[in-house]
Amino acid sequence: MKKGLIAATVAVSACAVVLAGCGSSSLNGGADEDAYNVVVLGGLSANGVLADNASTSVLAAKAGADWANNNGGIDGKDVDLTVIDDEGDPTVAITKLREQINKAKPDMVLNSGPSTIADATLPILNQNDILSFNIGPSENSANAAKFPLNFDLASGPKAQVNAYIPVMKEKGYKTIGVLHGSSPTGVDFGKAAADVFAADFDVVADEGYDTSALDMTPQLQAIRSKNPDVLVLDAYGAPLGYILKGIQKLGWDVPIMGNLSVSATGLISTPPPSGVLGTDVVKNLTMEVFNSTVYDPDNKALSEAVSAMKAKGDIKSTLILAYNYDVFPLVAAAADEADSTDSKAIAKALVSDDVQDSAKTVILKRYHFTAEDHSANTGPEDFQFIEPTELKDGQFR
Repeated sequence: MKKGLIAATVAVSACAVVLAGCGSSSLNGGADEDAYNVVVLGGLSANGVLADNASTSVLAAKAGADWANNNGGIDGKDVDLTVIDDEGDPTVAITKLREQINKAKPDMVLNSGPSTIADATLPILNQNDILSFNIGPSENSANAAKFPLNFDLASGPKAQVNAYIPVMKEKGYKTIGVLHGSSPTGVDFGKAAADVFAADFDVVADEGYDTSALDMTPQLQAIRSKNPDVLVLDAYGAPLGYILKGIQKLGWDVPIMGNLSVSATGLISTPPPSGVLGTDVVKNLTMEVFNSTVYDPDNKALSEAVSAMKAKGDIKSTLILAYNYDVFPLVAAAADEADSTDSKAIAKALVSDDVQDSAKTVILKRYHFTAEDHSANTGPEDFQFIEPTELKDGQFR
């Protein structure tokens, strides 16, 4: 049924509850066949930055679900949203997802990251023909041949790396050192940096570190010995703090350009004692962000999305983690085009230029999905590199 024919009848807001908490959702006792049933996974009880980021992702999903229900639903169906706390643990995510599918198979699942959760859950979602969206890209998560019903909302590593090039050329950098983590996202970023930068720069050092380590001094010393003009850094959460303090301890005065993982870490935007904003450890740091994560009073659509999220709770991290809001205008446009809520029909429609152009997304203006590549193929124009600042309502000021 086309949205426009039933918009006047839609009045029900999205139902969003944590499975472990009090209250109920239709998916707890069985799927509501008249609703479009969505599950969002997030590590709400994880430690530190993971919990804050998951909270922002879940808020975005709730606000996006409300947007859908206020604009005709998904092919005329109201969205019924269920939140599952996966604790940021792949084993927990697998267990709870399987339990949910056995109780009531959802129409769509949103993974709020990190990439290890995607690696663990995508085979299950694929086996059950469930449409999914993922904010923690891994090596194969956007490969349409392997996972035809999954779409990565976060920019792939090559898109992130490409955004560095015009800025580094403007700065006159010639030699590059790269430091990246051992997570799937970090490894992919490191590979992309080595490949992409080689065409325009001399990559003199490329070092990886174990994300469970507490000291990255050996890797930093190896890169420093090559005397690069700039250090390109992938780090997320606690490792970022160890790296920045290690650089300071070495007395290394080098420009640092952090990727999206760096800017998504709350440590950077928080003053002491709980953060490092305004301290010497970030004096040489610029970080990659989306345009939408820098406050712009003229962006009315984005301001409305932020207000909708704030109505659901505090926005604890940057809007880089708010991709889940965009899922709902994307899927609504695709379902309208397909005249169906069938997962395969929606996935096919999502790669249409017309659908992507018409979807009223706000975190990214366009996702550039293709039939072969289900990643957000953003361009340098979608990014900025900024110095660390405080966050307000998920945006750097």
